[in-house]
Amino acid sequence: MPDPMAGLPPRFLRTPEAARYLGLSGRTLEKHRTYGTGPTYRKIGGRVVYALDDLKAWADLGAKTSTSDPGKGTVLPAKEHPVLRPYAGQERR
Repeated sequence: MPDPMAGLPPRFLRTPEAARYLGLSGRTLEKHRTYGTGPTYRKIGGRVVYALDDLKAWADLGAKTSTSDPGKGTVLPAKEHPVLRPYAGQERR
């Protein structure tokens, strides 16, 4: 019986392939995941996968037409941002 998925392009990429698609290192993509600054990802079983549409949408946040263009949004660096962590430095109730 032939594989119905044969010949179809992948819809989900693992971290190394997703990082290559974005032109980042795998470690940088892992840091983005840790700090909540990266593209949307899914956990299937114990595996992290990225949808191609999510990778493109995240990268498109940084699209600019000139240095003065504010663009649609901002792609933050892969580091901790207190604004994204509501409990950073605060005691939880």
